[in-house]
Amino acid sequence: MMKEIPYLLRNSTIAHLKDNALYIGDRRLFPFERTFVRCESVREIAAALSAMVTQGGGPLEVALQTMRFVRLEIEQGSLPATLTSFFDARDLLAAARPTNTTMARALDALLGQYVSIEEAMERVDEDVSAALAHWEAIYRQMGKLGSSLLTDKSAVLTTCFAEHSLLYTLQYAQADNKAISLYVNETRPYLQGSRLTAPSAAELGIEVTVIGDGMGATLLREGSIDCYMTACDVLCMDGTVVNKTGTLANAIAASYYGIPYYPFSISPDPTKGGVADLVMEERDPQEMKECRGIPTTTSEVAGRYPAFDIIEPSLVTSVVTPKGILTPKEVKEHFL
Repeated sequence: MMKEIPYLLRNSTIAHLKDNALYIGDRRLFPFERTFVRCESVREIAAALSAMVTQGGGPLEVALQTMRFVRLEIEQGSLPATLTSFFDARDLLAAARPTNTTMARALDALLGQYVSIEEAMERVDEDVSAALAHWEAIYRQMGKLGSSLLTDKSAVLTTCFAEHSLLYTLQYAQADNKAISLYVNETRPYLQGSRLTAPSAAELGIEVTVIGDGMGATLLREGSIDCYMTACDVLCMDGTVVNKTGTLANAIAASYYGIPYYPFSISPDPTKGGVADLVMEERDPQEMKECRGIPTTTSEVAGRYPAFDIIEPSLVTSVVTPKGILTPKEVKEHFL
């Protein structure tokens, strides 16, 4: 029997509208606080995304809920009653997190249906609900596929927070009476692994162990891990994977030691043929000189923060997608 989904995956926890504002679950403070950031404009919503109030799959749901917020703003006269108000909001949100293109493409699909502002105002609430249900169905489908890759007593390594894809994989494995253990990189500098993934897995009753970002290779070498699974912020048509910094090192080690690597891609990007088409996000170097506001080095030391890794197709065993479990070479024929 499936347990209730973890707190962080609930729609109302990710984002919800209330009192003419959009409330975004503040993952920067979880699990020590369960609070929300109140946003009263599209610019504030975009700023929250840029500030990593939510991440991973969170921006997708935030963006969809923002279209409902735009409708409210138009009704109250705070925004012009034109389709441009919706598309301007789309552009602000997309610019806030340029590497992950799923959010922008989902908004394009939603807004591309409307030929007039009247149609948008009438339909957007219902269409957003349909889009959220669509993505939920995809998450569950991929969770079932992911669980098929695990055996009883599988020990899984992950990096960062793979959200629904990984947690549903663990849930469905439990439902099949598979005893699964999870090892989680802490994922500096925001510690998404130790703060988000580990507590969420623990909510499901999964045996979970937090390790340092540089420890995955040692566990792979000693045979403690038999499967590496992560999210995929971008999947290119040639099978190139983009995911949180730290993913590449573990993918190299997994390949070297003969351990399969399975990223989850909820929406492969047909506009990205390969590395040449990618826009890679670099964040404030200061973020690498501190952890949760506490300095970790001296002021005269420089920092650099490339936020994502590029993982070559040769390092990927198969990708879990809405169209099945595909080898990197099969991605193009299914999504282009």
